[in-house]
Amino acid sequence: MGADVFHSEVPLTVNGEARRPTVDHRSTLLDVLREQLGLTGAKKGCDHGQCGACTVLVDGRRVNSCLLLAVSLEGREVITVEGLAPAGGDLHPLQRAFVDRDAFQCGYCTPGQICSAVGAIAEARAGRASHVTDPAADVGAPVELTRDEIRERLSGNICRCGAYPHIVEAVEDVTR
Repeated sequence: MGADVFHSEVPLTVNGEARRPTVDHRSTLLDVLREQLGLTGAKKGCDHGQCGACTVLVDGRRVNSCLLLAVSLEGREVITVEGLAPAGGDLHPLQRAFVDRDAFQCGYCTPGQICSAVGAIAEARAGRASHVTDPAADVGAPVELTRDEIRERLSGNICRCGAYPHIVEAVEDVTR
């Protein structure tokens, strides 16, 4: 068996750009993003899907990129924190809110927090309930992002510095 048996070219779109990295079948999306594509915003925290530092969006849904095999992403769209901002150098509204609210200290978790917040906002707008959503709420209707909803939806992203109050305020700023 040749070495090519364990590598495949994977066509995907990353931050709006068509890419075709050749990946080892054991490589995670996080490793391909950081090591092959030079996108170092997503961080390797726990490498077990427990901290959320590696959160990115795949087809608009938030994922822990340390758990997702890159070879499984053929034809998918990946957005990292580097790809959130519109062209022209402006920050994404959540990135701006994080800066304005000082919603970080060391900043290690910030890219994952921001990507997770983008996904959480989209989920709420699409009417996806969380554990704290009122059971009497209309099924499929947009969910209001109260402080409790924001905290619940972002609970998979850990901030060792404890910047949670400012993170919640930043998300509130964008959703109001």
